[in-house]
Amino acid sequence: MTPTPRALGAQLPPVFPIGLGCMGMSEFYGPSDDAESLATLAHALERGVALFDTADTYGLGANEALLGRFIAEGGAKRRAQMVLATKFGIVRQAGVYERRIDNSPAYIRAACEASLQRLGVEQIDLYYCHRRDPAVPIEDVVGAMAELVRAGKVRAIGLSEVSAATLRRAHAVHPIAALQSEYSLWTREPEAELLPLCAELGVAFVAYSPLGRAFLTGALDTAALSAQDFRAHNPRFTGTAAQANAQLVAQLGELARAWGLSNAQLALAWLLHKQPHVVPIPGTRRRARLDDNVGAARVRLTAEQMAQIDAVFAPGAAQGGRYPEAGWVGMEGRA
Repeated sequence: MTPTPRALGAQLPPVFPIGLGCMGMSEFYGPSDDAESLATLAHALERGVALFDTADTYGLGANEALLGRFIAEGGAKRRAQMVLATKFGIVRQAGVYERRIDNSPAYIRAACEASLQRLGVEQIDLYYCHRRDPAVPIEDVVGAMAELVRAGKVRAIGLSEVSAATLRRAHAVHPIAALQSEYSLWTREPEAELLPLCAELGVAFVAYSPLGRAFLTGALDTAALSAQDFRAHNPRFTGTAAQANAQLVAQLGELARAWGLSNAQLALAWLLHKQPHVVPIPGTRRRARLDDNVGAARVRLTAEQMAQIDAVFAPGAAQGGRYPEAGWVGMEGRA
């Protein structure tokens, strides 16, 4: 059975239902291995994955450079198979998690040129405003992004972690192809407003951290996280919140085992069944985990099974904020 491709906005071709988040290949989740990451990227293409997601802030440009190397090694044929997404807006210093947000038109133009250079491409398929600076009207932000489309440097534009009101205002200026926000069994807030609005406007919803930054897989040992792993400082991964969330994941694991699936496959299959216009982008650095994730696109769940999963992870069931304090900068809405 071949999974049905999912729309990614009118300006881009439909893609395999599951994409690949590349952030962890360069930063935030401990030591990286470029050779294994490159092999995983190649394996993803072989398995049909088309949407590859990065950002200029991941590894302070290193993640884009890694993808650029991957594209260069495969040439025009490889590039043609990919829908390449990157982002601008978060400005950080090396070794520091804290950040500031820059949405000025001049910065947007400069950031786009820098990303094109690191990626080694002439055009970015999907260019996101990664985080919002409320001091800059969204109309000005989208206007600057639309200029990049007209110049041929970008095919389609997107927004990340904005409110429904901001999305509607932005879409009135220029078509928004995709909205990227966190969405998973333990982060269900988008169901209230954002997901219905995306369906109304014809905007794809790209779900990052659909496996709860690996917590939902049931394989993560939170006590073993290094100080360099940002999850060690995330409220959901520490203290009593982590204990409560682990109990939820244990229940998910019981269902997965009963149905012959991994936790990851069940969590991703739930998301795909729940929302027909969502494209999840689980991140991984390992080929075996990628195979497990991609397998979720072929899982079929009954209405009864969906109800059982919903009963475990009801909205608001997860404990703890999804970011430490510094991570909320530039995000519209907190949950």
